[in-house]
Amino acid sequence: MLRSSRQRDAILTSLRSRKDHPTAEQLFFDLKSEYPALSLATVYRNLKVLEGEGELIKFHTDCGDRFDADTSEHYHFICQCCKKIIDLRSETGEGLCTLFKDFEGEIRSCNLQLFGVCSECKKAVSDSIQHIL
Repeated sequence: MLRSSRQRDAILTSLRSRKDHPTAEQLFFDLKSEYPALSLATVYRNLKVLEGEGELIKFHTDCGDRFDADTSEHYHFICQCCKKIIDLRSETGEGLCTLFKDFEGEIRSCNLQLFGVCSECKKAVSDSIQHIL
């Protein structure tokens, strides 16, 4: 484990306080005023270190790589209209990894992305249709 740094700690603290699954660029702009010497390269380098230490999850979307400090088993719903990313958890608490009971290897993590329309966008479309009718 690498020794702690103020910038790495700030990046992780920022990620843990968010639910919007930011990009590296969003984290950089959010932290730049507090850490004027911070560079985008430093953010990327520290995100890679934090990912390697299991402190965060990196996942790819059509809008670029996103980061999530919630490393518990959960899934991501991506709205195809507004691009918002929403965490989803199984109601039973059982995740995908438990579905493969006959697998003799060791599943350490899984990544599932679901795509569709979030409730806000669905309502906006429905409201628009009502105005037309």
